[in-house]
Amino acid sequence: MSDPADGQDEVLPAELFDPQIRLLGDIDKALLESFQKQLSEIGEAVDPVVVELTTLGGDAELSRRLALEVRLSRRRSNRRLIFLGKTAVYSAGVTVMAAFPRTDRYITRDTVLLIHGRRMDMQVNFTGPLKAQELVAREILAQIELGLELERDGFAELVEDSDVGIDEVVERAAHNWYVTAEEALKRKLVAALV
Repeated sequence: MSDPADGQDEVLPAELFDPQIRLLGDIDKALLESFQKQLSEIGEAVDPVVVELTTLGGDAELSRRLALEVRLSRRRSNRRLIFLGKTAVYSAGVTVMAAFPRTDRYITRDTVLLIHGRRMDMQVNFTGPLKAQELVAREILAQIELGLELERDGFAELVEDSDVGIDEVVERAAHNWYVTAEEALKRKLVAALV
């Protein structure tokens, strides 16, 4: 039998070839609701549950919510949820993937992961008394600091039990880190390739 670290098919759970939950598209409210609906429809008796995802990204906060739903489902039902990334798992999709333990993360051989930091797109015009502008600046700084904290927490979850350190992922994510399936396996970000 093959070593699980080499990504050979012989060690793959059979359930990977018939996922119970299939998610395709941007991570938004509709995709979150689709996940919740599909999870409730399969019932509590199915174990393990394979969650298939293909996404070019989406809303950062909704991806955090979807990741939370994965964690809560595992705790509540005490069953195994397995991640199966197909073709593209970009940005917010990596946040979802990180909610699964490394040993329950699988991706297809053609998959590319995109890991990058949280983004902010905001224009600010300072007009009026300086004291009022100071408050605006502090509010924006608080948003940035919270975003950086959430980013670091998500990265820590992603790289747990892997060969990637937190400082490396923070540095590489600042410049859009595209990770091939082979590199993800080699760096132990996933359990095996499908």
